Amino acid sequence: MAITRFSFPTEIHFGAGASKQVGNHLLQRGFARPIVVTDRVLASLPVLKDFVANLNVDLATHVFDGVHGNPTGSQAMQGRAAFQQHRADSVIGIGGGAALDVAKVVALMAVHEGDVIEYAWDHPRVRPITNELPYFIAVPTTSGTGSEVGRSSVVSDDTTHVKQVIFSPKLLAKAVFADPALTLDLPPAVTAATGMDALTHNIESYLSPAFHPLCDGIALEGVRIAARALRTAVRDGRNIEARADMMMASMMGAIAFQKDLGAVHSCAHALGAVCDLHHGLANALMLAPVMQFNLEAAHAKFAELAHVVGAGAAEDFIPWLLQLRQDIGIAPSLSAVGVRRDQIPALVGIAEKDICHQTNPRPVTREDFTRFFEQAM
Repeated sequence: MAITRFSFPTEIHFGAGASKQVGNHLLQRGFARPIVVTDRVLASLPVLKDFVANLNVDLATHVFDGVHGNPTGSQAMQGRAAFQQHRADSVIGIGGGAALDVAKVVALMAVHEGDVIEYAWDHPRVRPITNELPYFIAVPTTSGTGSEVGRSSVVSDDTTHVKQVIFSPKLLAKAVFADPALTLDLPPAVTAATGMDALTHNIESYLSPAFHPLCDGIALEGVRIAARALRTAVRDGRNIEARADMMMASMMGAIAFQKDLGAVHSCAHALGAVCDLHHGLANALMLAPVMQFNLEAAHAKFAELAHVVGAGAAEDFIPWLLQLRQDIGIAPSLSAVGVRRDQIPALVGIAEKDICHQTNPRPVTREDFTRFFEQAM
């Protein structure tokens, strides 16, 4: 597989082996002391050890592996301390969405004061992002969030556990090295959950009523690519073409959702806050009830979605989603992954306050959210 280079607007190096170019890329731009931000699990695996070993020997590299679970503000602040102690001049984020989100705000907090949560867009005394951030490189090892090409970071408040969004074009990576070879050893369950995350991003951004034809085109193609590749990536994890397709679909979803998302994500954010459920798995389990609710409000778009996945008519798209979920081994319900009915009121309270559902194809009430969670149980 050839390594190709393109921009949209981030400079992207895409293809098997691309991650081996990171060290020379930094040296050519005058950087010598990168900090690698990653998660605890990845730090213990050969993929991270090989990545660090492939960085140029002339780089003084430090690894910060304090990311675990859903990313939190305290993890970002610990990363800032590690950046300062290492006297770093650049940041390399490598991992899934959590590691990349923390890496972005490590770069942010390296040159800003206060606590990271104070930079969330809806903080009552939000701090402005005024300074240029250190050079930031993103290296994804999963194909789900597309955080490598995103201009936002999602971190949870350590006290409330509510997800907070920090948004600024300054958070965009200066370069992305998207290497599908790094995903070859992902377990099927992780491939399935992250793949459903990518698919959900593309679906919800396409269905959003906001006007952005550029994102519509990207999202619809992202759905088509994910639909053809996800089953293969789960069943045959060593298939580099399927892995590359899913990595591309993931990036496309993240580019497209600058148009906005919908109620599925409001539900998923609540499940992450209350139940600490994996974001991709939460999206997968909430897709069907929300899509059924949206069908009458976006029938023509559902017909397009059905067409690109080869499902038939608009009404066939949701059964196609349910069959896909079954084929790739996603749990059949929220209760099957430990969510309890007595948690629904708390879930509804958080989902209702979440901003994503404001661009759902249909307005969503508290009663609607209650029904979504009940149907998913």
